[in-house]
Amino acid sequence: MQGELLLLLVVHLVLTGLPGVAAALWAAARGVRQVPMLLALWLAASGAGAMFGFWAYYADPVAGETFSYFLALGSALAVGWLLITRAVEVEVLRALAMPLALWALGSTFLVFLGFMHGGVAHPLSVPQVRFFETLPGDNLIPPFFADWFYANGHHGRPPEFPGEWLASDRPPLQMGYAMVQRPFSWDTTGLHYEVLGVVLQQLWIVGLWALLLAARVGRTTRALTMGTVLVSGLVIVNGFYAWPKLLPAALLLAVAALVLTPLWEEARGSLWAAALVAALCGLAMLAHGASIFGVVPLLAIAAYRGMPSGRWLGVAVLVGVVALAPWSAYQKYGDPPGNRLVKWQIGGVVEVDDRSVGEAITDTYGEIGFGGALEYKLDNFKTMVGGEEAYESLQNGFDDGSLTAVVRAIRSVSFYFLIPSLGLLLLGPVAMALAWRRGPREEPEWRFALLCFAAFGIGAVLWGLVIIGGEPARTSIHVGSYLIPILGAVGCVAALRAALPRFAVPYLVAAALLSLAIYLPSFEPLPETSFSLADAVLAALALAGFVALTACLPSFTPSGRGVDRRG
Repeated sequence: MQGELLLLLVVHLVLTGLPGVAAALWAAARGVRQVPMLLALWLAASGAGAMFGFWAYYADPVAGETFSYFLALGSALAVGWLLITRAVEVEVLRALAMPLALWALGSTFLVFLGFMHGGVAHPLSVPQVRFFETLPGDNLIPPFFADWFYANGHHGRPPEFPGEWLASDRPPLQMGYAMVQRPFSWDTTGLHYEVLGVVLQQLWIVGLWALLLAARVGRTTRALTMGTVLVSGLVIVNGFYAWPKLLPAALLLAVAALVLTPLWEEARGSLWAAALVAALCGLAMLAHGASIFGVVPLLAIAAYRGMPSGRWLGVAVLVGVVALAPWSAYQKYGDPPGNRLVKWQIGGVVEVDDRSVGEAITDTYGEIGFGGALEYKLDNFKTMVGGEEAYESLQNGFDDGSLTAVVRAIRSVSFYFLIPSLGLLLLGPVAMALAWRRGPREEPEWRFALLCFAAFGIGAVLWGLVIIGGEPARTSIHVGSYLIPILGAVGCVAALRAALPRFAVPYLVAAALLSLAIYLPSFEPLPETSFSLADAVLAALALAGFVALTACLPSFTPSGRGVDRRG
């Protein structure tokens, strides 16, 4: 079974990566040498291929299958030609190989960690119980509708997913990936989809690597940041559960690489960089609507750091409209109304009814009044910091007296509450605040941490004000954009490295090992499953390889221009 999982990983890594590799190598052949820019293009091309595939299958299943073969074979031929003709310098190839190797190792680590206690025969059920008693069936929604569109295209209206969920209620990017790759290798148990889902969620590795390179932080800081995020509860739980939450965060991390770093000076002067930023933001929205809480702070900081030209903004708006308009039209005309999540989380309407989003918001705020709205918003910010609910959960775990209860409580708090989820990393901003008394610093880690905290703060405030709050929908982590907690963790690591560089290394290593230990056990295994030593060994080897690459090898950052200013 380990051999089968490894084979599936190779298949889906290759199919997911090929369009992006082709696009990145093509740009490199045209003179783009900034690795973060190439990686951002890599992610955008991969996502665009999935979305084109979704619409091809929607038009006609035969057209979709034809597109699947064209995309894979065409990308492979383009990559082969660029390599054979030596159109791309070896230095650039090495620079691109590093994050792709990390992505493959990170995906391997999570797949085998997830199945370490068995359950390969039930690949879509195991993620629901691997780290919690029971998570809802949200991870089943993308494959459910992907199967329908793959077989039927636009003929007929898709059936409802249990719970009265429409296909139009959830954006289609992850469905597109599943549909495009299905002709090459698939099964009826869901194992292929689960492996693909993990591969897609682990794309955060590529996005974060681009951000860290663009920020010009040191190699040790990069290694500590990558390792810390990889073994965090956010990545382990949500990456294996494989609902489309980390995928949009990966795309927004690539945007952050362009707008939160020195690259912005170049990017805001290039029209094709405008298209790239807009495409990444649009694809993130097509992966999950809550990405708006990540898009807004990034664009706000970009505007503060230097407004681009009117032409730049015009190109960005045009690309964004082209990306989002087809799905918006489908929601309105193909499978209306497609607004259930927005009505629920912003309008406070849980039940399905015929009201529009505007009517739902107006009615709810009219009912609760100003005092009720203020109470709801305060509840949102209390949820972010944990408050009594997080404290009581931890206290109940420790009062129980068993290690199992304590670990369960820590997992629960980390899953739901934004600030407590950072755990031991919160020492970073405290150390930074104390070090500030000695005067501001100029090293990249210091500036980078401040920018991460700025995006984190803007996103959290926007999130707390827009989500309705109270019982209908509070600001639990999974309701918002996962870019926010990732930037929080990244900022904490950078802050600790800036304030206490020597202490940071053993402290962060210990914190990472503790996090890993918390998520190793399985307390609710499925019947007739058992621990697999082989899976544990493969997970450990993949993790060791990941750490070795980030810590021991150079980053290969070729110098040269980062954007093509020819328009």
